[in-house]
Amino acid sequence: MIEVKNLSKSFGDTQILFDVSSKFEAGRVNLIIGASGQGKSVLTKCIVGLHEPDEGSVIYDGRDFSAMGRKDRIEVRKEIGMLFQGSALFDSMTVEENVSFPLKLFTKMSKEEIRDRANFCLKRVNIIDKNELLPAETSGGMQKRIAIARAIAMNPKYLFCDEPNSGLDPKTSILIDNLIKEITYEYNMTTIVITHDMNSVMEIGDHIIFINQGRNWWEGDNNEILRTENKEVVDFVYASSFMKNLRDKMINN
Repeated sequence: MIEVKNLSKSFGDTQILFDVSSKFEAGRVNLIIGASGQGKSVLTKCIVGLHEPDEGSVIYDGRDFSAMGRKDRIEVRKEIGMLFQGSALFDSMTVEENVSFPLKLFTKMSKEEIRDRANFCLKRVNIIDKNELLPAETSGGMQKRIAIARAIAMNPKYLFCDEPNSGLDPKTSILIDNLIKEITYEYNMTTIVITHDMNSVMEIGDHIIFINQGRNWWEGDNNEILRTENKEVVDFVYASSFMKNLRDKMINN
């Protein structure tokens, strides 16, 4: 579990986060949603230590990450897997080399152990016999799966995903959503996903926080979000025609 307590963050004279608190539990897909520029990315970067909060704390399973020194933070970061918006694969490395990279960097595993672990992770995301391909030789959806395989290579306790469906077609987006949900449940990870994709919200949102004006404006799950009367949440959720049609069907039934 990751707990955020009274987090505030400013850049110069501009305050981005205001007293944000929430709990992200293990074995659940936790979503951070909200319009652009409302503080979602800053919140996530504060959680992983890329930004230092001005006030408040971040607690990883009882460990106060905010109060840790560099050495202790490195140990916590070894337990974190990251899935970046653009996959962030190394263009000059093969599929297997990309997945193996964190194992070579952070473990003392032998070459054979690293190869076995990389193949296990690739198989887990349904990529077989593609080890020697370069990322440019694979599709966008496959690149996301390769990135997920790399993210879970270190068997992380915590998984952060930044817009995992960005640039993907609807069918592939559903595949990635299901994969994130499956590995979260399977490995009992604390998964935090930043997303604008309402299909993701409805399909995998076990726990959702809506960030508005730098505040935790609303919190609930994917069933409660359809029934909330919070104006800002309603305006955000039902901005798409798909969600408007879904709301009309619920009202009519």
